[in-house]
This record gives sequence, C-alpha cells and structure tokens, in this order.
Amino acid sequence: MTTNIAPEADWDLAPNVLEGARELRLSPEQCDLDYWIANVAQGTLKGLVNGHHPDAVTPDYMAKPGPLRDALLFEFSFRSIAEDKAARAITSLVQNAPDVKSMEFYATQLIDEARHAQAFRAHMLEVGVAETELDDVIEEYAGEHQRNVLDPLEEFGLEVMNGPHAFVSGVAVLTILVEGVLAPTGELSEHKWKIVDPAAASVERGAGIDEIRHLTVGSEIVKRHLERDPSLKPHLADVVRRGNELWAKLPVLAVLQRREELFQAGIEQIADVIGDHEIWPGRRLLDSTPDERIATALQWAAETQTTRLAYMGMGE
Repeated sequence: MTTNIAPEADWDLAPNVLEGARELRLSPEQCDLDYWIANVAQGTLKGLVNGHHPDAVTPDYMAKPGPLRDALLFEFSFRSIAEDKAARAITSLVQNAPDVKSMEFYATQLIDEARHAQAFRAHMLEVGVAETELDDVIEEYAGEHQRNVLDPLEEFGLEVMNGPHAFVSGVAVLTILVEGVLAPTGELSEHKWKIVDPAAASVERGAGIDEIRHLTVGSEIVKRHLERDPSLKPHLADVVRRGNELWAKLPVLAVLQRREELFQAGIEQIADVIGDHEIWPGRRLLDSTPDERIATALQWAAETQTTRLAYMGMGE
C-alpha cells in the first residue's frame, strides 16, 4: 500500500471490524474531506478493480449455476440494496450536520456507501450476470428481503432523522443499528469467501476498512453530543431501544439462514479446493455449520454494539 497512508486506511494494516470497534478512536476533524482524499481515494482505493485488488481472482466455478453462485448472488444482491439505502439516508446527515467537519465526513461516507453498492454489483457481473439483467437478478434474489427487512429499517431511520434532535439521532441509528449490525456480518463474509472467491473477500475487506471509520467517527459524534447535553441520553436510549425492538421483529434470521444454507451446499461441492482452510482460528470452514456461522455473526454484532455504546456513554 502507498506510504504515508493512515494505518486504519491501509489495506494491509487496518484492523478488522471487531478490533477497530474496541480500540480505534477517530473524530470528524481527523476524517474530513482532505483525509478522505489522501487516505481513502489515494490509499485504500488505489489500484482496485471493481472494488477489489486486481490479483484477487474469481475462480471459474463461481460462474457456474449452483448453490455457491446462488449464495454469492443472494448475499451481494442484499448488500447492494442495503448500501444504496444507506447512501440515500446519509443525505439527511449531510444536510443537518451542525458543523463543517461533520458535514464533510458524512459527505465522504455517502460516497463510501455508494461505492460499496457499486462494488457488490460489479462483482455480480464478474460471476457472469449480464449487465442488462442485473436489476432483475437483484430483485429475484433479494427483492422479498428488501421489502421485509430493509424497507422497514429505512422507514424507521428516516422517521428518526426527521424527528427531534435529527442529526445526532440519525448518527445513532446509522452507527449503532445499521453499521454496528451489518459491518460484523460483512467481516464474517470476508472470512467465508477468502479461499472460495478471493475477489468477493477482497470486496468485503475494502468495505470493512470503511465501516471501521464510519463506526468510530459516528461513536465520537454521539459521545460529544451526550457530553455537551446529558439530557439527550433518554431520547437516544429510546431510539436505540426502539431500533433493537424492530430488529427483533424482522425476519433477519431467515435471510441469514437461506444465505448460509446455500453457502454450505456450495462449499461441500468444492471440498477439495477448501481443504483445511480455517474460517477463524481453530475452526475449519468445512466443519462449520450455517447455524454456527450465523451465531458467530450475531455475537460479533452484539459485541460491536456493546463496545460502541459503552464508548458513547450509553453502556447501561
């Protein structure tokens, strides 16, 4: 990676999501527009092709019909819609930002999310989806789950972003209830696809580097607002409570279950390729199960949320 790039934006040095959530501290002043141009546009993104490193290839078997390709299309269709919705919602934070540095940061996050959506779609083309059919494929694989999961989340987020204390409430929703849940599942995907489809894993790595920055800066913004005005705490706690209650009502497990069942059927067909590769230390990918991977992703999401809430001053 290019020299003089901030470690958290360096492809090889940046921590994973869980490490970043526990240890990294970044502010909107640090991550302004100049930071993004120097460290992201000219650092993280330098040399990428379709959102991944050019040497991260897609094996030929990923273009063949079957459960493995279906798992990839299912996952990346859903992710592309989620990132697209995040980019659109962030326009509210750009508009309501109380200072220039916060406005600049969320302007860069808007670009990040739009780029993630683009990278997920681009990789779908790399596994053989025709560009003229891409929208139909996304609808086929993720349309139902968009309506059952993502649309209600979007509706809740927009309600909060247009309600009392719009800016900090919107930051809390994005940081705790969106990034804090989806980023750890993206990290699991990076581990899953690393040997199966290196290009897909590389796309997830690039997105994860950005999400660490989004999580840490968003947490810092909420923390500062609470320090300046402790009376905000009951309101923000209520936002988080209602958001978590909504998550619990949505059929998220059904989405994860379908995705992991397809992935499981697919990896069993290429067991000779995977061999003893470990999805995490001490656990072979081939020995892991859909339920185990889902439980791990949910555990990582809970740990990330707990860590971020404690840092903000809302740990209880």
